[in-house]
Amino acid sequence: MKESTLFDEMRFLNYKFPVPQYLGAKFIHRGWIAQFIPDDVHVVLDAFSGSQSIAYMFKQLGKQVLTNDFLTFNYLIGKSLVENPGFTLNPQDVEVLFSENANPGYFNLMESLFGGLFFMPEEAAFVDSFRSNVARLDNPYKQALALSIMCRSMTRKVTMGHFAHTQALVYASNADRVKRNRSLVRSLRDLFLDLLPEYNAAIFDNGKTNVSYNENILTLLPRLEKVDLVYFDPPYCNSHADYQSFYHLLETYVEYWKDKCFVNGTKRYEPKRYSGFDKNSEVLSNFRLMFERAAHIPMWLISYNDRSYPNIDVLIGMIELYRKVKVERKMYGMGRGGKGSVAGSCEVLLVCTEK
Repeated sequence: MKESTLFDEMRFLNYKFPVPQYLGAKFIHRGWIAQFIPDDVHVVLDAFSGSQSIAYMFKQLGKQVLTNDFLTFNYLIGKSLVENPGFTLNPQDVEVLFSENANPGYFNLMESLFGGLFFMPEEAAFVDSFRSNVARLDNPYKQALALSIMCRSMTRKVTMGHFAHTQALVYASNADRVKRNRSLVRSLRDLFLDLLPEYNAAIFDNGKTNVSYNENILTLLPRLEKVDLVYFDPPYCNSHADYQSFYHLLETYVEYWKDKCFVNGTKRYEPKRYSGFDKNSEVLSNFRLMFERAAHIPMWLISYNDRSYPNIDVLIGMIELYRKVKVERKMYGMGRGGKGSVAGSCEVLLVCTEK
């Protein structure tokens, strides 16, 4: 390999993706996944991007990255860290974001829904004000970045980092839990300011036109041309597949919905967005459709787990209609690797190449 080529491949690796706190994030697997990406791959699609850690890795490798997630708060992470060619938040931007709420369209949604549930009322009112000021920033990348950092701040303040429970304030009043995690009692303002330098430092231009999409992958796939590799990390049925239930608060916040029904103790929104990959009754037909619509993309990498539905043999049978399949496995010693990653199970990567 020529020295200049090696340098080109390595020059973005000093940038660091902000450590995610997201169910199923493949952040700890990114080095393992990277070794299966051929050198002649130039354009990559991350179809179910979630935390965006793998899409970001593709960007670090100098690829042109198309990243997609059907949830808006995940799309915004992609827009701020993958698509963004270099816009960061400066002190003047932060001053705007932290100013008083002057937009009547953004009054009281978070305070009325989640004040006293996940956050104290004054903290919920603060994020309402913050949301009202996002539109005052001067470009969409800064807006996406501001929302992404605030969403991350909110997950840091809630034990387990998701919103499918109603114990947030109970845990925040528990001295033993607070001793282990001071973020539970820190203000969202301070958490945002702590995270801001890390996010700003993660932003770079890899010289490619990267794009973040916010669509159902089944409708997006047929429209994408000249993609060399697609990475699929679909929800794992039977293992935390319903991301909307876990992260409903973040989606409500970025969309600032006022026309939804908010149900159950967690105030989850209804109706949910259609996924097609989070219910056993739907996932088989949608996997078949997805593989059919990805037939024009030469190489597929598919992350999976050997405790999910459908089982790995059924999934391979669907794939073999279109591609040769090689199964790579990584054993979990502890249950800290994402959705379904209990000790003794395997993270599976299906390396699918043309016949």
